[in-house]
Amino acid sequence: MNHKNLEVWNRSVTLIKKVYVSTSALPDSERFGLTMQMRKAAISIISNIAEGAARGSDKVLVQFLYQSLSSAAELETQIIISKELEYISDVSELDALIQEIKQMLVGWIKYLKSKPTH
Repeated sequence: MNHKNLEVWNRSVTLIKKVYVSTSALPDSERFGLTMQMRKAAISIISNIAEGAARGSDKVLVQFLYQSLSSAAELETQIIISKELEYISDVSELDALIQEIKQMLVGWIKYLKSKPTH
């Protein structure tokens, strides 16, 4: 399976770009704090999708998709923190993308777990 053909992977590319743009506006004091954590979480989402897709096993893929889901929740939390600290004023686009990606991941996990095993 080529991860680059997956819609969830491509939406994650869009998310990473938006996270990088958003975090570039954070104060310099957050360069090694929220900025790095948010970028790391966004990269983790897409990296786990790619790694899981390359493994060739549905069971292992599900584990990596759960890791992506966890990273999405982590990023979601960090975005809330950034908004609460008034570092990022409008998080609606980021939040919408994260919700879309989380739905795709949950749907894919449910599909893979419901497939009959031989």
